[in-house]
Amino acid sequence: MLIGEVARRSGVSARMLRHYDSLGLVRPTGRTGAGYREYSSEDIRRIFHIESLRSLGLSLRDVGRALDDPGFTPSELVDDLARRTRERIAAETELLTRLRRIGAAEPAGWEDVLQIVALLQALGSKSAGTRQRAALSSVDDVPVPVEALVEAALRETDPNVAGALRWALAQSGEAGLALLAEGLGSPAAEVRKRAVQSIAEIPDDKATAVLRDALAHSDTVVRRYAAVALGARGVADAVPTLIGMIVEETKDVDAADALSALASRPASADQIASRLVECLADGTVGSSARRRLTQALADIPGHTASRALADLSHDEDRAVALTAAYILGIRDTR
Repeated sequence: MLIGEVARRSGVSARMLRHYDSLGLVRPTGRTGAGYREYSSEDIRRIFHIESLRSLGLSLRDVGRALDDPGFTPSELVDDLARRTRERIAAETELLTRLRRIGAAEPAGWEDVLQIVALLQALGSKSAGTRQRAALSSVDDVPVPVEALVEAALRETDPNVAGALRWALAQSGEAGLALLAEGLGSPAAEVRKRAVQSIAEIPDDKATAVLRDALAHSDTVVRRYAAVALGARGVADAVPTLIGMIVEETKDVDAADALSALASRPASADQIASRLVECLADGTVGSSARRRLTQALADIPGHTASRALADLSHDEDRAVALTAAYILGIRDTR
């Protein structure tokens, strides 16, 4: 079979077949009566073998080794090809994500595109200062896609940059809420923590609903952050978790402040005081925890809290009794 016919039937161009010939990969082994070089069936089979190996990403040099070197083993080369393919896919995926984000920002012209690209690059900078400036400028200067802000917030380790990113997300309202809620399901504990912290700073009803759901989360850290945020929003469902935080001495000051905010509503004050009293009466609660619970009563208004403090001023635990008496003195002064 002559080169033109081989090219038509194989789909490999005549130019490429000549290139294979020059490299010694496949050379026509026959001759026609007129002296033209002719490809045998074995030559054509080798061409298809070459094309199959090239489809895996092998270089022509590696193809030659694979076909002609009896000692050539494919495992190491295949592993290397798989690694390079993963790297290429990751790079292409990153590019696709960046393009999608630029499109979501609806740039009016190439100047907007350049600004968005610069800001996206700044959010991924190794410099914490650069990332922080990018987060703060994302609200006024350049409209950054909220997806990029969420991704940056969920991976950020620097507390100052993280605060700036949470602020930027809060300014965007509920736009990033669904993505942050997905972050609560992350297998990484730090990502879940960053997600609930960001949600806690979004001041709308949908964020409150997500935080309510988070009270039943399997991660105690998520539950605690949600409870503190809900307490500040006047959601009574957070009370059991907040009291548990005081008992466990985990962010107990924040929990007490949240209870105080809740107790500013007359309907809630007596209920909160009653729950604190129930916990104080639990025989399994230790002395230091009972003292913290007593301190928490200090900012709970109403007769129930006052009566509880009066009883506690005669408690068998001297530290609890002294704490209650001191708080009563302050309340009487008020």
